[in-house]
Amino acid sequence: MSAPDALETIERPVFNLDGHEVPFSPGQTVIQAALAAGVYIPHLCHHADFAPHGSCKVCTCRINGRMATSCTFPASEGLEVESETPEVQELRRDLVQFLFTEGNHFCPSCEQSGNCKLQAVGYDLGVLTGHYNPLFPDRPVDASHPDVLLDTNRCILCELCVRASATMDGKSVFALSGRGITKHLIVNAESGRLADTQLAVGDKAMNVCPVGAIIRKRQGFRVPIGQRTYDAAPISQIAVQGETKGGTP
Repeated sequence: MSAPDALETIERPVFNLDGHEVPFSPGQTVIQAALAAGVYIPHLCHHADFAPHGSCKVCTCRINGRMATSCTFPASEGLEVESETPEVQELRRDLVQFLFTEGNHFCPSCEQSGNCKLQAVGYDLGVLTGHYNPLFPDRPVDASHPDVLLDTNRCILCELCVRASATMDGKSVFALSGRGITKHLIVNAESGRLADTQLAVGDKAMNVCPVGAIIRKRQGFRVPIGQRTYDAAPISQIAVQGETKGGTP
């Protein structure tokens, strides 16, 4: 038997996810192993190109009897993970409903409709209304940049643009300011205007927003609603395909 063939026969360690064995490699988190095995765990701030962060908490599972974010919890042999129980799913629905309530998310009039992860995760979890009374936060819309519209009313504080700009673009254009309900997205410019930052349309930070907070100008509706990413297939299918193909679900 050749060396490659011998390696292929080595059994990988596994953990239990909703009654099924999920193999994992050393260093993987629970959600990484699950997605690689073709099992979807709802998430918003998890991104294959970045280290685990645990911002949104939507990927929370019951792990060995305690609630924990699956994007930050290291996979280990013998773990007992519950993801599809009514209790866990209800928690996720509450979190998603809070996000709709805390921002101004009007899907029918949003340019990101059909490409929005918050919308798609909501559909996956059966969220059909915001449930809670909307807070209608007064956050600025910044149209000062020649190529980019920044609508902070739609920001879900996932910090993906913050991390992308700092670690991959080397520009640190975005940051979060405030605490609690006053927490909001800001830009790194003395004027507070996006036009006075180094942001460019080719930056990684332009491509990671899961909602409609960072929008390219003059690109609206080039792909009609009804023909967009999550119009074609549910997020549970697309996320798994992206992970197994080495993409960014």
